[in-house]
Amino acid sequence: MQRRGVLMVAAMLASVWLLGACGSGMVRRVSDPAASLQQLTVNTDGSWSLQLRLQNYSSIAMRFDSVTLAMKIGGQKAGTVQATPQLSIGPESADVVTVAFAPTSEARVAVADALVSRRGIAYSLEGSIAAVPEEAKTRTFTLTSRNTLSPVPGLDGVLR
Repeated sequence: MQRRGVLMVAAMLASVWLLGACGSGMVRRVSDPAASLQQLTVNTDGSWSLQLRLQNYSSIAMRFDSVTLAMKIGGQKAGTVQATPQLSIGPESADVVTVAFAPTSEARVAVADALVSRRGIAYSLEGSIAAVPEEAKTRTFTLTSRNTLSPVPGLDGVLR
């Protein structure tokens, strides 16, 4: 009776081991990437420096070739954010690229008001990201993103 129990346990362990060995291959999943503003800095000449956070949600590395995003901030059209980062981002990771940006006058006023009143300001990004999944062809992903930036205490002209 004990021997039979030991054999059953051994058979179950062998089955579990075999199943585990069969499923050891990595699943290659390509998911839509995301983009958001990590930081907006107002320069002395009125232009902005944007730190654009690019997020790779895929299970494989992707090279981000180009970004074209229409930006609104504080309900005002700010212009189009364009970048060609040529940046490879590992699986389920993110990286930041800095983009020089010349906003519309309405967007400048909206951001200046938020900075002076020390309050947050909503923004949205809408457009596309061209990225190349590892060992594949370039794909264009459509993006819509909404978030809020807030003034950074002690750093004049900076929103995060």
